[in-house]
Amino acid sequence: MKILITGSSGFVGRYFINKYKNKYGIETFSFFKNDIDLLDCNSIDVVFHLSALVHQMGGASASEYERINVTQTLQLAKKAKESGVKHFLFMSTVKVYGEETTSKYAEDSICNPEDEYGKSKLKAEYELQKLEDKNFKISIIRTPIVYGYGVKANIKNLINLVNKVPVLPFGKIKNNRSMIYIGNLCHLVDEVIIQEKSGIFLASDDEPLSTSKLIKLIALNLDKKLYLIKVPFFETLLRLLKPSFHKRLYGSLEIDNSITKEKLNLKNPHTVEEGIKLMIKGKD
Repeated sequence: MKILITGSSGFVGRYFINKYKNKYGIETFSFFKNDIDLLDCNSIDVVFHLSALVHQMGGASASEYERINVTQTLQLAKKAKESGVKHFLFMSTVKVYGEETTSKYAEDSICNPEDEYGKSKLKAEYELQKLEDKNFKISIIRTPIVYGYGVKANIKNLINLVNKVPVLPFGKIKNNRSMIYIGNLCHLVDEVIIQEKSGIFLASDDEPLSTSKLIKLIALNLDKKLYLIKVPFFETLLRLLKPSFHKRLYGSLEIDNSITKEKLNLKNPHTVEEGIKLMIKGKD
């Protein structure tokens, strides 16, 4: 089976190619380096579209999110459909549901994105579903934070912090945050491809973590002695001075992906503890 992957140089793309390069014939396409008008999809069975403009800390315009996450996605999907590609997989995000919440997000939860990234991904989902017919399957995979060896952004910053500071004021945080180990995510993608399933799929490890437990697991696998303490008024002060940072540390975002597991008869190959260990140790 031949798969065309966009975003192949990204975190998920690199892992998927390395893991499944002997199983599939893999070709790549880059919107930065290649011309969509010259793309030949006639020999391609599946398109796995990872390329995207993700959440930007410095901000990005709504028009830029629209151009990359919606317009380019539809250009690729229409080209694939016209060329006879049978299956189009789109990597989306739990941001289509909204932000942190005390309730659980499920596949059929109401979508109410709050930022431009989430809005652009949801719009792309809707437009892609309009293209679906009996000869062109659309699979949408919504993910929370993806972690693994080589991860960047917030998880990398947390690892660096645990590496450098032996005492942290993040004790007894009781939030629940679902994440997905990259090996579990790519296993889900592989199953969607093998089973030729269309629809909306929600990716998640089997259990959520609190920020405190996540930090403890990171420290354990770094062989670092770490003391987590609870500092009076620290959370209140953080909420006032750094609300976005407070939301990431103390907010909950929990997923119930029972529908996905039942539809695919899916079992995650890795536990949360194994995923954190693999992220730190750099194996799998």
